[in-house]
Amino acid sequence: MASKSKKSPRLASGRKRARQDTKLNAHNSSLRSRYRTAIKKVEKAVATGDKAQATALFAQMQSIVDTIADKGIFHKNKAARDKSRLSAKVKALATAAA
Repeated sequence: MASKSKKSPRLASGRKRARQDTKLNAHNSSLRSRYRTAIKKVEKAVATGDKAQATALFAQMQSIVDTIADKGIFHKNKAARDKSRLSAKVKALATAAA
């Protein structure tokens, strides 16, 4: 029966690559978390019905989402889709309050 533990690379270049991958994975994970948190903040503001806060958070969220999509952490189309959906929610909130 095969062991579940991952083999360590034999070559020095492979060992270095494994070290680099660990560091890169941690960095990418934090960026994914920032992206998702920014979206959740806007959705929470929309749910509470706070138009001013939702608009301000949406502007910040656009910047974060674009930056992270440019780095390739999420696909550009996913970023555009998320921005579009949230924009519609914020606009609906603005028209409902008016």
